[in-house]
Amino acid sequence: MSVHANKEVKKVTTHTLQRMKAVGEKISMITAYDFSFARLFDEAGIDVILVGDSASNVMAGHETTLPITLDQMIYHASSVIRGINRCFVVVDLPFGTYQANSKEALASAIRIMKETGAHAVKLEGGEEVLESVKRIVAAGIPVMGHLGLTPQSIYKFGTYTVRAKEEAEANKLRQDAKLLQEAGCFGVVLEKIPAVLAKEVSESLVIPTIGIGAGMYCDGQVLVMHDMLGINTEFKPRFLRQYLNLHEQITGAVKNYVNDVKAKKFPSDKEQY
Repeated sequence: MSVHANKEVKKVTTHTLQRMKAVGEKISMITAYDFSFARLFDEAGIDVILVGDSASNVMAGHETTLPITLDQMIYHASSVIRGINRCFVVVDLPFGTYQANSKEALASAIRIMKETGAHAVKLEGGEEVLESVKRIVAAGIPVMGHLGLTPQSIYKFGTYTVRAKEEAEANKLRQDAKLLQEAGCFGVVLEKIPAVLAKEVSESLVIPTIGIGAGMYCDGQVLVMHDMLGINTEFKPRFLRQYLNLHEQITGAVKNYVNDVKAKKFPSDKEQY
């Protein structure tokens, strides 16, 4: 066995994620949108990176996820792929690239896979998108579902509050989760739903569930990097744990730099040629 073979990186695949659920190992997922952060997260041991359409908010400054285009998602996803070695990368199909019909959905998914080198796509919705899910899966592309609060439908909901508290919506969610599994999804994100419902759905499915504001019983968790690292401080929902206050640290560092430049303290003798 060569020394090189020893160093081979064990890549995370849909199979890995399925096995993790089976043995009860929780799945860690975080969003990333560029090369540098993707490299950091991959080295830190994250299982899955989601190139989220949240790029529309945190990278481009839009109020909702709706404006981001397929081309922009492809740009972010290819940047992320260049930064990773072992984690699994899922890319959001942006609003308007899969809702019209399953042909368009497949074409969008194919572009993402061909042009970025990513490993899977994610789309929002249940019964409404089944045909698209089946078509994409049939083409050999892994699909992750997304139920509960689906941010691309924000104007339909009118608010970002917890979903599926009413029995009718909870029943639809249970049904949708089963349908997505049957259609061939390898996993499903559950966003902002009651923990008991998330537990029930997670236990009823063979495929892993990834929660965001859906409690501790999901098979994994996902957070948006800007929220979790405290880069963006306006967003403070109950489900968010902030692991760092980068807003403070970065502002402080830049202020010190500005002051040093103004005070002629930077660069010093040692910092010039």
